[in-house]
Amino acid sequence: MKIANARLVGIWRPGDDGLLMFRQESMYYLTGYDTFGFSMFQCLLLKTDGSIALLTRAPDLPTARYTSNINDVRIWVDREGMNPAQDLKDLLIAHTCQGARLGIELASYGLTAFHWRQVEAALAGFCELIDASHLISDLRAIKSRAEIVYIRKAAELADEALDEGIRLSRPGAFEGDILAAMQGAVFRGGGDYAGNEFIIGSRESALIARYVTGRRRLANDDQLTLEFAGAYRRYHACMMHTLLVGRPKPKSIEMYNVCREALAACQDEVRPGNPMGAVFDAQAKVIDGAGYGKHRFNACGYGLGAVYTPLWVDPPMFYHGNPFVMQENMVFFLHMILVDRDAKLAMSLGHTVLVTPRGCEPLSRRPLDLIISE
Repeated sequence: MKIANARLVGIWRPGDDGLLMFRQESMYYLTGYDTFGFSMFQCLLLKTDGSIALLTRAPDLPTARYTSNINDVRIWVDREGMNPAQDLKDLLIAHTCQGARLGIELASYGLTAFHWRQVEAALAGFCELIDASHLISDLRAIKSRAEIVYIRKAAELADEALDEGIRLSRPGAFEGDILAAMQGAVFRGGGDYAGNEFIIGSRESALIARYVTGRRRLANDDQLTLEFAGAYRRYHACMMHTLLVGRPKPKSIEMYNVCREALAACQDEVRPGNPMGAVFDAQAKVIDGAGYGKHRFNACGYGLGAVYTPLWVDPPMFYHGNPFVMQENMVFFLHMILVDRDAKLAMSLGHTVLVTPRGCEPLSRRPLDLIISE
């Protein structure tokens, strides 16, 4: 937490008096506060003098005491007709914020449109609110040494999960057993639940690239798409592979070769000072040049870090024209995905990389070879 707080020096704009945080990621990053209580209403006030105060529900009081360095914790009470925005105003009064200029994280799962209307009404005329949704997120994008240690551990757990997936992926194997073994490997290694569900899909559901309910057994000749993450102390390292089960179709092998070439081209563009759009363009050049342009997606990866449900995506993303400049110690998930709906074939290949002074370092120990199970 000392590292994170030190990074705050110099970020405040002239006239700023503080920040209202609704992103759980921001709270965790700055204080260690670790909870899924953001699904209800909670807010962390950070003032420019370094003082902090948390407004949350009673069930999260012991969580704050146990996981964070927050001493000032205020509770809003569950009751009929409750309006926690009024409790937030009381907290701000106690911290002499009347007439203050406060940043606020509007782009947050922790601040629904319903609650934003309550906050807007409660604080109208009391203080000035300025959208500061990306203030802490921009700090979080560059990882500290301690954070990189956690991400490397998450990458180890992802490798162990994939080992389990490969071990069990045979004709007749049940998807539920594969999923249980992969998730179990993460837990056995001391890891956490990931920010969203592991994606597993075979046959036609391999084309979805999303988690869906329902399980089946692998056929003698099948395809199995796996997108998953190792998670350690909330930090993520993701991987993606489409495994071929039984006799591989020639087109599936061709699609794999295109994905591997595209991933290599993307890695060449991941370096300090380069815009993220250049990475996507490298992918598109390879895939489109191979005649698979209509089968690719419009993004090929995104940032990773300590994130909470419902997604492990930690923007920014790799898409055409994105001007965001990559810097040393940023972490990204690169994924190449081809979906040929006419042929009902899918192919994907992806892993997590760390931006280094020399370019990028893949964090997985596993080679990017095509995985075929028989």
